[in-house]
Amino acid sequence: MSERILMIEDDESLSTMLKDYLAPLGIELSARAHAETGLDALANGHYDALILDVMLPDGDGLDICRRVRSDSDIPILMLTARGDETDRIVGLELGADDYLPKPFNPRELLARLRAILRRRGPPGARPSSIWRFGRLEIDRDERTVRVDGDIRSMTAYQFDLLCELAQRAGNVLSRETLMERVRGENLEAFDRSIDVHVSRIRNAIEDDPKHPRRIITVRGAGYVFARRQDDD
Repeated sequence: MSERILMIEDDESLSTMLKDYLAPLGIELSARAHAETGLDALANGHYDALILDVMLPDGDGLDICRRVRSDSDIPILMLTARGDETDRIVGLELGADDYLPKPFNPRELLARLRAILRRRGPPGARPSSIWRFGRLEIDRDERTVRVDGDIRSMTAYQFDLLCELAQRAGNVLSRETLMERVRGENLEAFDRSIDVHVSRIRNAIEDDPKHPRRIITVRGAGYVFARRQDDD
C-alpha cells in the first residue's frame, strides 16, 4: 500500500518535481497551493504525512501548523526559505516533526519524510508514548529510560535531552540547538556544560560510555543519536 502525502506549497514547479520523484518510490503526493484548500483537503482525505511551506500566499505556515496540530497527530515536515533559525525552532515548538530549508535535495526530503513516518509507526496504529531502539526503551509518558528492561537513572533535564536526540535520530544536532530546544526551568542545570549531561546519559545507557555506540560526537558539529542494526 502506497503512502499518501499532502503538500501545501505555492511553488507548483517544486510540487510537480517532487510528485514525479516520489511516485516511483510508492509515495503518492497531492499538492495544494493555498492554505485554505490545503486544510480542506486534509480535513476530507486520509494522508500519512503533511509537507508544509512556511510562506504561503494566503496564510502563515506556522499558524497552519498550530491549527493542524490542535486536532491531529499527522507527521508534519516544514519547508522554509527563511534563513532565520527562529522560524525553524518555532515550527518545532508548535508541533512540526522536522524541517527542511530551501533549496533542498529531494533525496534529503525523502530521508526526512521516511524518518518521521517510521517514528509514527504503521498506519492506523495507536500512538505510543514508548520509543524502542533495540535494547533501549524511552517512555515519554512515564519519563523513564530502560535498557534490557532495567530502569536507568537520569535527571529530568537529561531525559529531555535524550528525547531531543532520539526524536531526530540520524541527524546531527549542534550543542546550541540542543540547549535552545531543552529549556528546563532549572537554570542551574541549563547553565552547566551540555557535554557533562551527554556524558552522564552515556553512563546510563551505553555498554561502554568511553566508546559510545548510541550517542556519537561529531567533531566540530555536535551530537547524533545513531540508529543501529539491532533497533528493528
